[in-house]
Amino acid sequence: MTYNDLAIEPSWKEKLSGEFCKDYFLRLNKLLTEERIQYQIYPDKDHVFAAFNNTPFSKVRVVLLGQDPYHGEGQAQGLCFSVNEGIPHPPSLVNIFKELSSDLGCPYPKSGSLISWAQQGVLLLNATLTVRAHQAGSHQKKGWETFTNKAIECISQQCEHVVFLLWGSYAQQKEKLIDASKHIILKSGHPSPISANRGLWFGNKHFSQTNKILKDWNYREINWCLE
Repeated sequence: MTYNDLAIEPSWKEKLSGEFCKDYFLRLNKLLTEERIQYQIYPDKDHVFAAFNNTPFSKVRVVLLGQDPYHGEGQAQGLCFSVNEGIPHPPSLVNIFKELSSDLGCPYPKSGSLISWAQQGVLLLNATLTVRAHQAGSHQKKGWETFTNKAIECISQQCEHVVFLLWGSYAQQKEKLIDASKHIILKSGHPSPISANRGLWFGNKHFSQTNKILKDWNYREINWCLE
């Protein structure tokens, strides 16, 4: 099975179908097919397009941009910052939950799965959709960024009133793809301990700010609390 054959939610398939036959994606597909023979690749094939499959194009209200899938065993779920049920929370996710508690009073959740956010219209999109086990960044600059940039551009151009959450310098490089006259961009430091401990993460109140913006647009607010 090639990556062209993987199931992707119909509205996203329509928006991105032209990408699958482009040279860069054909090269990416060949590389990943070979990599899966030689290495353990995360997430598994069924979850590569999980961000799109859980948040149809017409339902996107918020876009949260990550960089790579988690590369530890059992972690990657296909949604940025999210981990599978029963998996210990990585440090960045711990800090996300701490800020969520401080901002909205949400109890710290047992599960690190953010799938409920995705199902409410939060597109949890990594720039790179696969990674070798235990090798962070191993599939960067192989073609995924071109594909996910196209997704961001589609949202920017064809949607109205979306909140983009850009956490950290890598995500903020995507700002140039977003039409700020139509959408709102919230920026802060990354929730990783390095950034958070320098005072660049805690207190950003992005969860409450996002809900205020959505309410002002007459959209349903996100229930960020996971328990």
